[in-house]
Amino acid sequence: MKNNRKGFTLVELMAVLVILGILATVVVVSVDPVFQRANLEKIRADMANTGKALELYKFNELTYPSTSQGLDALVMPHSELKNPFLYPDGGYISSIPKDPWGREYIYEHPPRRSAKYDLYTLGADGVEGGSGEDSDIGNWMQN
Repeated sequence: MKNNRKGFTLVELMAVLVILGILATVVVVSVDPVFQRANLEKIRADMANTGKALELYKFNELTYPSTSQGLDALVMPHSELKNPFLYPDGGYISSIPKDPWGREYIYEHPPRRSAKYDLYTLGADGVEGGSGEDSDIGNWMQN
């Protein structure tokens, strides 16, 4: 009598799973720096655009928005405007960007770390400090 087994043995399935695991690890390790760089570029672009809007606001109001007014002052006029007639239709910026992890950038004026204002993100972990992807990135770090 002939033995016609169909299917795979447990050893064969385990070998395939190990190979797939190794391939997935190689892909993740090689792609992760690309995502980190993309996040950094998004932060730079967001800070540059928000910085331009803040400079225009200062040009019209002779000061930056306060911490309590926040970046919302760039999108909607508030009651403390010195020159409300200079406030542009549609605001200084169309919308307030979020950092790559979906959180709002932190804005402070008067600043603690830079000469004009502080605009920063707390990184992937959302906690002050950290290193790598978790490090804080702010406008005082840019050239």
